[in-house]
Amino acid sequence: MKILVCISHVPDTTSKINFTDGDTKFDTNGVQYVINPNDEFGLTRAMWFKEKQGASVDVVNVGGPETEPTLRKALAIGADSAIRVNTAATDGYAVAKELANVVTSGGYDLVIAGRESIDYNGGMVPGMLSALTGANFVANCIGLEVDGTSAKAVREIDGGKETVATSLPLVIGGQKGLVEESDLRIPNMRGIMMARKKPLNVVEPTGANAETAASSFEKPAPKGAVKLVEPDNIDELINLLHNEAKVI
Repeated sequence: MKILVCISHVPDTTSKINFTDGDTKFDTNGVQYVINPNDEFGLTRAMWFKEKQGASVDVVNVGGPETEPTLRKALAIGADSAIRVNTAATDGYAVAKELANVVTSGGYDLVIAGRESIDYNGGMVPGMLSALTGANFVANCIGLEVDGTSAKAVREIDGGKETVATSLPLVIGGQKGLVEESDLRIPNMRGIMMARKKPLNVVEPTGANAETAASSFEKPAPKGAVKLVEPDNIDELINLLHNEAKVI
């Protein structure tokens, strides 16, 4: 079984976010980048298939040279090889088109993508990738077993879980629950050294047109000042909730 894991290069959630050029561009200065958490769950599940079923695991990213350290981390975790599509990931449709080209040319049986990336939270790429490649698709996937060309997936739905039977080729949009957080892997020194020798192939983009573009960014409004009310002053509390907060 050939597995391709899609890896997004995203800012660490602890990074301070700023914008430049009149709030039209993201300021990357001082920002630490990591593997998208949803993708990390998928990569860990792929490692299980590699170790238990002898699957081969490649990772792919759409982005510039600045994303290569993130791909190298994925290789250090245990992926066999990496592919970088040499174009900026600015639009979900364009990213899906570029990934579809990699999937088709590579003949992959299973594509594991994160449900969404934590930077733009678009949640579009896995579904579009499935449509473009003609593969089956399971969204919000929190469990996956593969037996030959048959697969059983568990996905999160409103109010519970749903188990579905499907077949390869398959694209999943994975998320937390696909593996336990305690099973996530941290690269060790041996893995880091081996990653330096593993292939990282750079392929040129197909030139897919972006269908959307960010016109501006805006930070959440700062929290307002806090007003403290004495515990026994119920009338004042009711007055503030009614006339200022307007919640009652």
